[in-house]
Amino acid sequence: MTITPIELFEEPLQIDETIAPGVLDYGPDVRQVSPLPVKGQADLLVEHRSEERGPSSQVNDIRLRASYHGDFEVLCARCVEPVPQSLSGDFDLVFRPAEADSESGEHSITPDETEIGYYEESGLLLEDVVREQVLLSLPSRTLCKPDCKGLCPRCGQNQNIATCSCEKASADPRWNALAGLADKLEVKH
Repeated sequence: MTITPIELFEEPLQIDETIAPGVLDYGPDVRQVSPLPVKGQADLLVEHRSEERGPSSQVNDIRLRASYHGDFEVLCARCVEPVPQSLSGDFDLVFRPAEADSESGEHSITPDETEIGYYEESGLLLEDVVREQVLLSLPSRTLCKPDCKGLCPRCGQNQNIATCSCEKASADPRWNALAGLADKLEVKH
């Protein structure tokens, strides 16, 4: 769904969309497994700017407030088995036309400007915003269980399911010089 400022001049746009599984690509470790309802509203925020040389202009910002909820599978960080995750979230974001702040050269931004996203001339894609919000709501690391044993580094066997017959890896001989160092160090009082 593309949201454009023209749609918002008369009144806010009510959003009641459902994103089907497989429509959005969240990356190789995340898969949407249920429909993802998105409900909210898009409003037009008109910012009047006075230009140093010439008449004042206006910038059509889009404020998007919405919520979502759905079921996902995220791969375990150790054994790469899918882990079910229910996600939901609310967001309240402001988007500005990309060309509105396209001054040449470097310039500093205000703290308020760090909270602004940008949309292209064709409009703001709701799916892009939802994808980003889902990815931001995921935990930084997902485990299938706290004591997940992971995969064997030699054969790739999931060690939660079966024990492989690989030999235990010997320590890298370059570490031998440090082997007894901790025992030799004494804390002096």
